[in-house]
Amino acid sequence: MSETAASSPGDMRACTSRRWWQLFIGIVCMSMIANLQYGWTLFVNPINDRFQWGTASIQVAFTIFILTETWLVPVEGYLVDRFGPGLVTVVAGLLVGLSWVLNSVADSLFLLYLAATVGGIGAGAVYGTCVGQALKWFPDRRGLAAGLTAMGFGAGSALTVIPIASMIKTSGYQATFLYFGIGQGLVVFVLGWFLRKPDAGFSVTRQAKAAPAQRDYTPLQMAATPVFWIMYAMFVLMAAGGLMATAQLAPIARDFRIADVPVSILGLTLPALTFALSIDRVLNGATRPFFGWVSDRIGRENTMFIAFFLEGVGILLLSHFGQDPLAFVLLSGLVFFAWGEIYSLFPATCGDTFGARFATANAGLLYTAKGTASLLVPFTSIVAASTGGWHSVFLIASAMNFAAAFAALLLLKPLRAGMRK
Repeated sequence: MSETAASSPGDMRACTSRRWWQLFIGIVCMSMIANLQYGWTLFVNPINDRFQWGTASIQVAFTIFILTETWLVPVEGYLVDRFGPGLVTVVAGLLVGLSWVLNSVADSLFLLYLAATVGGIGAGAVYGTCVGQALKWFPDRRGLAAGLTAMGFGAGSALTVIPIASMIKTSGYQATFLYFGIGQGLVVFVLGWFLRKPDAGFSVTRQAKAAPAQRDYTPLQMAATPVFWIMYAMFVLMAAGGLMATAQLAPIARDFRIADVPVSILGLTLPALTFALSIDRVLNGATRPFFGWVSDRIGRENTMFIAFFLEGVGILLLSHFGQDPLAFVLLSGLVFFAWGEIYSLFPATCGDTFGARFATANAGLLYTAKGTASLLVPFTSIVAASTGGWHSVFLIASAMNFAAAFAALLLLKPLRAGMRK
């Protein structure tokens, strides 16, 4: 696939229209799977109220979902690169819908866990496919395209959180699972028929800032390079801190005794935790295309250093000043703004480095770092309990972010430059 070939004006207009249409489909599909992760928290208490299984046992389903959503993406990416994005997405739409339909009738933990497994496979297939599409169709703007696609994963949840919460109260959680599951799965199923990979002669005239890969690496060839493992380690370091903040923000606010303290910003007053969660979700989505766009202009590693360093500083400030309700809201927003960009920067860097032909499978293999990082999250509760507070957890998370920031400049940048020689 050429990164900078010339075409006639008519061909270029058609190409531009086609690739933005493909990007739009990907964003919509991503928004349809967002609730499988971000909407889950709304169902935990209603499920427990009905069956009394205990929240810890119910949350095992969430862990199963995250692991299957991330660790199977390389396999799903291979299927996309082999059979095309349309077939994989159509099947994934069926799995996405089936997952919540199973949740609506689940009367045992086994069935709940089975639904999580089915949903994780479907969501991972959609996520990997859509990110891979962005990397292949936008070799000149990989950061921005991957960022917009990843933003859809949060935007879908933001748009539907109120309707879901309202329907749970009025119709019950089972009906909510059923109707939203069918609706979300149906949208993915229908749109999947319109997804296409770029033609063999696809090209763009705009010169990419990032130098194109010298050749297309298969996943096995990529995994044999030091660059991949440096990126994987950096991804784990960054993802662990952000997942910790995502999972533990409510317990942290409770331990700081500020969860229900009113906070006023720009005339809007909400409890500190509610305010933080609302702002965090918006900033966590907005940062993905923003830093992706920045990286298209100043380089991937330079952008990584800025964002990762900012994340480390934000976590340190949250540790020292987070017991003030207003500071807690603002600094948690900073932490999420400096974290969410990993889901655009790493896929874009992967595409730049290892080529477009196997971009879906390659980005999927790198994405398993999120699942690996999720295994570290439970230890944060153990550290907090053993040290009598969250300060040690914040210090560890901050150090991990600083390590990733300097690794971007001191390790990743020279190694990637060496591959282009």
